Amino acid sequence: MKNKTAIITGGGSGFGREAALKLAQKGANITIVDLSEQTGQETVQLCKDLGVDAIFVQADVGKVEDVKKYVAETINHFGKIDMFFNNAGISGSGVRTLECSEEEFDAIVNVNLKGAFYGLKYVANEMLKTGGGSIVNTASLGGVVGMPTLGAYSATKHAVIGLTKTIAGEYGKENIRINAIAPGTNETPMVKAFPPDAIKAMGDAVPMGRLGQPHEVGNVVAFLLSDEASYIHGAVISIDGGSAAL
Repeated sequence: MKNKTAIITGGGSGFGREAALKLAQKGANITIVDLSEQTGQETVQLCKDLGVDAIFVQADVGKVEDVKKYVAETINHFGKIDMFFNNAGISGSGVRTLECSEEEFDAIVNVNLKGAFYGLKYVANEMLKTGGGSIVNTASLGGVVGMPTLGAYSATKHAVIGLTKTIAGEYGKENIRINAIAPGTNETPMVKAFPPDAIKAMGDAVPMGRLGQPHEVGNVVAFLLSDEASYIHGAVISIDGGSAAL
């Protein structure tokens, strides 16, 4: 991946950071996009420590002007975009769907669906100028099955899969290769804050008997973005320990 450039939204932590480190290990230069300057800059430094160039752009992916900004700053600094991990997202407060407020529903749609669309629109159009590129969208286990108490989140992740498959059909011949990942429950900082009994119960519910680790998702993302996955297109890859098979 030397001399290639990747944009990673939500790159300050979790899947985004793990994917960034994996790509940096392979020689890619990185733009980290996140709301948090502190965690985003931390990821940038970790990438630089691996010998690549990296920049941070603070952005709210649900705002189209912010999306245009992170695309423009990447082009200005690196000259092109080869890979895009369209990853940033939020989950919600965990109420039953009919109890979800309009404000919360709109906020989740703005980040998870509009943010994903804006990223695809402005990043892929730059890719088309230079002969194509590779994209991975973050969907979810909640994008392939229903997810009680997270209705808005699940709806947006189903929509991300729809966008992925549609764009795959529209732009494959122009060398835009696009896939989605559908992670299950992972041992992220948010999950680690739960009571130990709750964490154990979540792991026990997975067919493999444990929660996933963010680096396991990062490994798959790096593979899908690479030329090693050159004939994987329009796919949805479950990374959930078998949960979607239940």
